[in-house]
Amino acid sequence: MDLLEKIKQHEAIVGVVGLGYVGLPLILEFVEESFTTLGFDIDDSKVQQLNNGQSYIKHISNERIQHAVERKLFQATSDFSRLKEVDCILVCVPTPLTKHREPDISFIVKTSETISKYLRKNQLVVLESSTFPGTTEEVMRPILEKSGLKCHEDFYLAFSPEREDPNNPKYSTKTIPKVVGANHPRSLELTRALYDQVIVQTVPVSSSQAAEATKLLENIFRSVNIALVNEMKVILDRMGIDVWEVIQAASTKPFGYMPFYPGPGLGGHCIPIDPFYLTWKAREYDISTRFIELAGEVNTDMPYFVVHKVGDALNEHGKSIKGSHILLLGMAYKKDIDDVRESPTLKLMEILLRKGAEVDYNDPFVPELWTMRHYNFKNKSVELTPENLASYDAVVISTDHSVYDWDMIVKHSRLVVDTRNATAGVKEDRHKIYKA
Repeated sequence: MDLLEKIKQHEAIVGVVGLGYVGLPLILEFVEESFTTLGFDIDDSKVQQLNNGQSYIKHISNERIQHAVERKLFQATSDFSRLKEVDCILVCVPTPLTKHREPDISFIVKTSETISKYLRKNQLVVLESSTFPGTTEEVMRPILEKSGLKCHEDFYLAFSPEREDPNNPKYSTKTIPKVVGANHPRSLELTRALYDQVIVQTVPVSSSQAAEATKLLENIFRSVNIALVNEMKVILDRMGIDVWEVIQAASTKPFGYMPFYPGPGLGGHCIPIDPFYLTWKAREYDISTRFIELAGEVNTDMPYFVVHKVGDALNEHGKSIKGSHILLLGMAYKKDIDDVRESPTLKLMEILLRKGAEVDYNDPFVPELWTMRHYNFKNKSVELTPENLASYDAVVISTDHSVYDWDMIVKHSRLVVDTRNATAGVKEDRHKIYKA
């Protein structure tokens, strides 16, 4: 049976490399459609947890993992020699930035080198990681062809950007249309057929480069518009106008306007990073991406704006940031998830500590911090009690988790700096609230 028939009959074995916020939900969709799957990860502790039926991602339940394991359709492993066993290899590895804001595709390169060691004929390899146009063909393909096999003939290669939005109540991995692109008709046919089995709709494009650019456009669109409202927030704050009221009023226009919301900065694995992948690649073509880079600068400056507002609020209470005891509410980059990747709260903590504040945090979904690429905090989430709140000079709302009781928080805090308009519905003690 050829690969296309195996896919259509759900007899193809699907391997996913990288079992994080993208790879884990993706592989579970294949399990739910009765594909046999094999998940690969370099973290042995994650592998052990998954094989024991335990999830390490908040919005993916233990029951879902247990069900997959019990059906014997899912197994996690750190033994990459088992790549030979799978028919389709989906690569979902990180693509961060270096400290100089240049693309770090080392995870893609290392994964490609590993796959090349075990690549066999008639396997399909699909990259899902966000990256600059040309990565699949210009970076992955030559490495994979070191196996002695010829791309698009002996094995097949494509790009399909992830569109994961953790804990989105409306859209899941299955219900978000999937863009697929390849530089050969057979590779595109196989990739489209594979995702057709588990995703509501596939959207084919003419090449892997077009698919890579699609992902960047989606997130640059959001980055630029968020930068716009962040800049509006700074301007209107100086004018004494509430940006949230203005956004709400503008949202009543039924055409030509889409609401975006300001915050303490950008977070997550895409929007703060993806624009810089395009700006870096554009230099190869002697193009200056001024508009995109300006948006990045505006968004990067937002934590500093928030700290400035914290300083203003403390000053009105006769205090300075130095020596003040400050509590940050919410460490995750957005509400109701446990993902802290690129979270602006980390930057807020760094700046406040550098200015001499004593800083704690509370996040019901992030019990403790760990060593990350750019941060080495060892804090643990403190308990959110009336007594604890009253002990801090300032409470800064950075992430507006739904579980927070804003009335209780405002009532027992000395002052609250709100970066998310979370306290809009609070009626009492509004003199304690400062917008940032």
